[in-house]
Amino acid sequence: MDSQRLEELNSFAVDFLKKLIETPSLSREESQTADQFTDFFNQKNIPFERIKNNVFAKNKNFDAALPTILLNSHHDTVKPNISYTKDPFKAQIADGKLFGLGSNDAGGPLVSLLATFLYFYEKENLAFNLVFAASAEEEISGVNGMELLVKHLPKIDLAIVGEPTLMDMAVGEKGLLVLDVTAKGIAGHAARNEGKNAIYEALEDIEWFKKYEFAKVSKSLGPIKMSVTQINAGSQHNVVPDVCSFVVDVRATDAYTLEETLEIIKSSVKSEVKPRSVRLQPSGIAMEHPIVQKGLSLGMKAYGSPTLSDQALMPYKSIKIGPGDSARSHTADEFIYLQEIKSGIEKYIELLEALSL
Repeated sequence: MDSQRLEELNSFAVDFLKKLIETPSLSREESQTADQFTDFFNQKNIPFERIKNNVFAKNKNFDAALPTILLNSHHDTVKPNISYTKDPFKAQIADGKLFGLGSNDAGGPLVSLLATFLYFYEKENLAFNLVFAASAEEEISGVNGMELLVKHLPKIDLAIVGEPTLMDMAVGEKGLLVLDVTAKGIAGHAARNEGKNAIYEALEDIEWFKKYEFAKVSKSLGPIKMSVTQINAGSQHNVVPDVCSFVVDVRATDAYTLEETLEIIKSSVKSEVKPRSVRLQPSGIAMEHPIVQKGLSLGMKAYGSPTLSDQALMPYKSIKIGPGDSARSHTADEFIYLQEIKSGIEKYIELLEALSL
C-alpha cells in the first residue's frame, strides 16, 4: 500500500489510542470512550449506531447482497494492578513503546482495526462489506457487551477479532464452563461408625475430573482441560459432613459444544453438577477457510488460543488476530510497541486486500 497513506493511518491510530488510554474505561464504565467513538464518527460524517456502550459503523458502500466481515475489538479494560510504577491513565511514549492501561489489551488492535476500516471505508466494488465494532464489557464477558451487540448487527459471515496475538492467527479459542458440583452424604458422629462421608463421595468424582480424557481432541486447541479449583465441606471436627461442594474450571474446545461436554460430565459422576452458564462457547475456523489461507500466505502462523475473547459470544465463524503480545495483557506498566501498531494496520489491510469469501 501507499507508504504515505500508511503513515497517516498510523499517526491517527496512535493519537486515538493515546486519548483512549487517558480516558478511564473499566468494564461497565466505558461510556466516555464510547463517546470518543461517536464523536469521531460524527466528525467524519460516518453513520453509526450506539447500543449502550457498544458502537458500530458500516462501510460507505454497504451492499446487503455481499458477505459481511466484522472488524471487532473492545474498549473496556481491567482495573490497574497495584504494581504499576507509571500512571496507568497517562499515555507515555519511551523507547519506542506506548505505555498505559489498555494499550496492549486491546487498544492497539482496536485502533489498528479502526484505521483499517477507514482505509476501506469509501472504496467501491469491494467483494465484501465491512462493519467496525468497538465492544464493551469484554473483560468480564458482560451481558451488555458483545452478547447484546450481536442482536443489533447485520448478518455477519466472518469476524476478525482484535486481540494481541503478535499478528499470528488464533484459529481456535477455548470456551469456559464453571461447574458447581455437590456430593451428598449422611451426617453422623465422627467417633462412631455412622453416616456417609460426603467428602469421600466427592473424592471419587474429583479423581474422575483429574484423570478423565475426552475421546475427541481438537486439532488446534488440543484436549479439554478440567481443574478442580475450590472445595468446601464440614461444620466441625466431630461431625461426618453430609454435603461437600467443589468448583470445576473446564476449558472446553471446539471438539464438542459446551452442552455436549456438560452431558458427558453429568453422566460420568455421581455428584450433582450445575453449570454457572453455557454462554462462553469454544470457537474454531477451518484451516481451509480463505482468510486462514490468506494469512498463511502472508507468513502468519496459526495456533489455538487458551484465552477467552468476544469470540466466545459470537454465533459465526471468527479468527483472532492483532498487534501486541498476550503476555503483556493485565500486567503492570502495560505497553505496546509503536511499530506493532503500524505493522498491525499494514497486515490487516494485506489480509483483506483481494480476499474472496
